[in-house]
Amino acid sequence: MSALKTEYRIESDFLGERQISSDVYYGIQTLRAIENFHITNIPISREPRMVRALGYVKKAAALANMDRGLLESRIGEAIVKACDEVIEGNLDNYFIVDALQGGAGTSTNMNANEVIANKALEILGYEKGRYDIIHPNDQVNLCQSTNDVYPTALRIALLLLIPELMESMRALSQTFRKKAHTFKSILKMGRTQLQDAVPMTLGQEFHAFATTITEDVQRLANSMTLFHEINLGATAIGSGINAPDEYRHLVLNRLREISGLSLKSSRDLFEATWDTGAYVQLSGVLKRIAIKLSKICNDLRLLSSGPRTGFGEINLPKAQPGSSIMPGKVNPVIPEVVNQIAFQVIGMDVTVSLASEAGQLQLNAMEPVMIFDLFFMLSILRRGCKVLEERCVRGITANKERCRDLVLNSIGIVTVLAPFIGYGAAAAIAEQASKTGQSIQETARQSGLIDSELIDKMFSIENLIKPEFFH
Repeated sequence: MSALKTEYRIESDFLGERQISSDVYYGIQTLRAIENFHITNIPISREPRMVRALGYVKKAAALANMDRGLLESRIGEAIVKACDEVIEGNLDNYFIVDALQGGAGTSTNMNANEVIANKALEILGYEKGRYDIIHPNDQVNLCQSTNDVYPTALRIALLLLIPELMESMRALSQTFRKKAHTFKSILKMGRTQLQDAVPMTLGQEFHAFATTITEDVQRLANSMTLFHEINLGATAIGSGINAPDEYRHLVLNRLREISGLSLKSSRDLFEATWDTGAYVQLSGVLKRIAIKLSKICNDLRLLSSGPRTGFGEINLPKAQPGSSIMPGKVNPVIPEVVNQIAFQVIGMDVTVSLASEAGQLQLNAMEPVMIFDLFFMLSILRRGCKVLEERCVRGITANKERCRDLVLNSIGIVTVLAPFIGYGAAAAIAEQASKTGQSIQETARQSGLIDSELIDKMFSIENLIKPEFFH
């Protein structure tokens, strides 16, 4: 009669022994991290690109170590196969340490080391926990430190994530551009400081939205270049201790092959190991994007306000009933949620800045909160752009007559008279029109300063859309 398989295994570290469930691939250091960092309930596997990036780094290290003859082929090949399982996402359920953690990412690195070691042991036919055969530190983490593995994986994950936001932004910009074309002949009043300014078209307004979003796609592309520089091979602080000289170049070449990314090694590994300026720069770009998106959403809410007592120049798609007490009320819920996304991003940018400044000497221990916030910022901005494009901008319609009437009844169109009759005379006409409630056109006729035929030409729809200079 065969003995029943035990439900747990015993693992030990220099702090003592712990029971680990026999079914799981992680080990004792991951277990300690789970107990220590019960903070967000968001495991690192919530961002699968991060897990994939860890798989890339560990695979590259194993291949480089085999190239150098530091790792026995049988062991190294098992580690590589285990890394492939990580890269494919087959072991995501075992990357369970909290995204916010002390230790500068050591818990994340050891979570990866233990999962890969135990999977490799299984591939070779051994039970999990046989670290005398494959050890998480001695074999999987060979020639590595958390201090070069973790930031390298972070940068790869960001290089995978940033293009997804760029894609959503391009789609949003393109939809605004299409609306601009649709609205190109719709005259409306431009406003500065919420006061009537001078005429424009609704198309011009929407085209400006498209332009500003496209500009920030380029800012994101610029920020990505910083993340191609990595410190892998620096090990603990930049000296490359416990790794042979040629390892740095071997592992870089392997990582390039595996990831398909044009990575390069930092010229100064000491600086690269503590410097988090790239995160600060990306965070600043994300804040810039958030602020501009929020401004656009403010405009959409204003332009659609009403429907009868506000601007009422455009109509947003009706997403859902807007009130539990006021029948028929519909609120601009999509722009509102994007506003709130922007507020969150702005706050997280402050966190990234403070965490970067908090670095000390040869390492910044606050990287986990920086990357937690950057991942979150990229995610909610991507989703915000997507929902704004799909559930709001696509369905916007214009109230053409309302837009035109607001222009023709505004005081701001008096501006077209100023070059012809002078600023003072134009201001007097504006003041008179305000007092009497007459239109600018009628008040100008009564002034006798300009003939009716020229007034008709100056205030024609065509001239207000594309003003001619009268002097």
